[in-house]
Amino acid sequence: MLKPKKNGLKNAVKAVAAVLSAALVLGAAAAAKPADAAEPQPGYYTSELTGLPISATLKSQRPIAVMVDNEKASLPHMGLTEADIVYEMMNSTANGRITRLMAIVKDWGKISQFGSIRSARPTNFMLAAEYNAILVHDGGPFYINAYAAQPYSNNLSGGFARFSNGKRTEYTEYVTLNSYTNPQKGQTYAGLLGRIALKGYSTNYNEYYQPSNLLFAPSEYTLDSRPDSKGVTSVALPVPHNSSMLTYNAATSTYDYSEYGKAHVDPIHNNARLTFENVLILKCSWAQLDKNGYMVYNILSPWTDGIYLTNGRGIPIKWQKTSETAHTVYMDVDTGTQLALNPGKTYIAIVPDDVWDQLVLK
Repeated sequence: MLKPKKNGLKNAVKAVAAVLSAALVLGAAAAAKPADAAEPQPGYYTSELTGLPISATLKSQRPIAVMVDNEKASLPHMGLTEADIVYEMMNSTANGRITRLMAIVKDWGKISQFGSIRSARPTNFMLAAEYNAILVHDGGPFYINAYAAQPYSNNLSGGFARFSNGKRTEYTEYVTLNSYTNPQKGQTYAGLLGRIALKGYSTNYNEYYQPSNLLFAPSEYTLDSRPDSKGVTSVALPVPHNSSMLTYNAATSTYDYSEYGKAHVDPIHNNARLTFENVLILKCSWAQLDKNGYMVYNILSPWTDGIYLTNGRGIPIKWQKTSETAHTVYMDVDTGTQLALNPGKTYIAIVPDDVWDQLVLK
């Protein structure tokens, strides 16, 4: 297990906290990439979510955050490879601590079918808020009501397309960009564009947007020379229901995701593997809200342990989120500076602190 170094950690945490807090207060847009990063070609800009060049027409567009059901019966997921960032976290203490996914998608205009979708939890509202994302879900327990009512919170709940896929009703709802008419039922459902317009939400970043503080290296790098790094070619999350795993693929220099003992593939995109350049594993305390297993993560956390993986190696990190709309900040423990991610997609696992020691990295 990777563990942060103790020597000098307290001073490093204080130093980086001061620097990062100042940057966030100033809304330092320059923190989105290193100063010496190469400028993208005309017509493109560097994505605040991946550090990769994308169309400049998307620069001011808000992302969406889609709640994706993660029951075995919901597989295969449609469209998940279009996500820039994918969160996985325990959804309930019941049913073997089943997880749910939340996909952050910047270029949602190319969505054809995404999901299936399911309900949200309070934690999802607080995480979606830091991206100024529109949260897409199908309801949730009454614990979400206070968060859904916040002025920063734009969300779309239920009413999306129902596909006749031979599954139970809860596994048939998917996000589509435009309206969809079910050929078997003859019923038409509004798409994402129509739902956003009906709510009067802006598709561009609004007054609650804070420029992203994700820091991306100007080009691909490895942790090979780092004395505090450790080779990590597989990760098994302590989630008995899903048995979620990430396996390092040396051919692509990415981590491939699998669960329920099978590779995760996306039928919408020729059965492409769900894979990531960056993996963030975050330890987090939590509280059970009732006997039904509903729970909330203490996501508004002071500096807490975590691990960063890229190119087959990992290092210890610290992370914190100071308010519902504040960005999560990631710190490189050894250097005491903000963690620089490799350009590309990112997977973020939030691991309950009571099973943190059961995380298996090999």
